[in-house]
Amino acid sequence: MNDWQRKSPLDWEKYVNKMVKVAAIEKHEYEGWVLTVDPVSASVVLATFLENEKVSISVVLGHAVQEVEILKEGDDEMKQRLSCIFAPEESKAYSPEELEKRKNDLKTWLETNHIPVTEQGESGRTLCVVGVLTIDPPYGPEECSSSNEIILSRVQGLIQGYLERQQ
Repeated sequence: MNDWQRKSPLDWEKYVNKMVKVAAIEKHEYEGWVLTVDPVSASVVLATFLENEKVSISVVLGHAVQEVEILKEGDDEMKQRLSCIFAPEESKAYSPEELEKRKNDLKTWLETNHIPVTEQGESGRTLCVVGVLTIDPPYGPEECSSSNEIILSRVQGLIQGYLERQQ
């Protein structure tokens, strides 16, 4: 076990959102912004920004890490860019009014198609279909949840079709 692997997650956290140079075994060197460090394997996940807003992700396995040198601190803009790398495209922020409209439009469409739907929760933000499936904001197929896989699959397909027709 090397020195890097002996560090604690609190030690590794100091490297997150910073530009680093990782020296690995066999004289390999990697540079990039630290997205995270896996607490089990001590592997370092690096992001490098290419042209056209593309991102290259590299993983340096923990057992291969010999030294990590911080080259640059990340500013607030860089921290925001890094935090959005793995966020789905659709995860744009919706205003409360937009969310309410999406919920009401979907609820109306489901009811028009004879699918029983109710609102749940203290603020009524969650839609409940047939009492066995929930749909959370922003009310897309990915936000559906149910232990019944058949109902889940069918309702997700219906919502996907509905959203495609909306565009």
